[in-house]
Amino acid sequence: MDKELRQPRILISTDGSPMTNYSDALSALGAAWESAYLAPASAEGYDGLLLTGGGDIDPAYYGEEDRACYGIDARRDKGELALIRAFLEAGKPILGICRGHQLLNVYFGGTLVQHLSNAPEHGNPGKGDQVHDTMAVPGCFLDQVYGNHFQVNSAHHQGLGRLGDGLRAVQHTPDGLAEGVCHSELPIWSVQWHPERMCFRHAREDTVDGSLLLDWFLQRVKQHMQA
Repeated sequence: MDKELRQPRILISTDGSPMTNYSDALSALGAAWESAYLAPASAEGYDGLLLTGGGDIDPAYYGEEDRACYGIDARRDKGELALIRAFLEAGKPILGICRGHQLLNVYFGGTLVQHLSNAPEHGNPGKGDQVHDTMAVPGCFLDQVYGNHFQVNSAHHQGLGRLGDGLRAVQHTPDGLAEGVCHSELPIWSVQWHPERMCFRHAREDTVDGSLLLDWFLQRVKQHMQA
């Protein structure tokens, strides 16, 4: 099939649980997908990589001892870091969400804050997502999609510390936490929030439409397919 007509095929890297929110959103936007735990470290057969939410990353990867982490999955850490390398070597787009946002920062040599001092403002365990304001840098990909000031959801207790090499923070919360990041040269974007829980059957009135970001990513994937 002509690559200009074929659906983009996205690999959804998971923690082993069903990733229905992600896959439903991608399907609704016209993308094909495969969801896999410990997927082979290869980009072959896929057009883009979606790194999803989940437990914390082993702080050994950013040179620290474990002081406040939860749900570390050593096999997933190793597997997804290999996936990132494979997709980068293939030049294929990557979107990180929540844990994926943090993992990309670690991959490029950045650090994480193991437990935010104001964690309740960013996550609300057992009570659903926390909604909060954010501000995007003028002209960045998020500003193009949503404008300079908008509300998103949140469900995390860690955040980005020192940014990794080549990464640029383009969205922040009022307290200065990096909520959105892009790479200066590579097709890599990430957000701390959950667009898949802000669209279609999960659409909510107190946040923006998360499908707009997912569709923006798919359009970048299609551009790469046609290059």
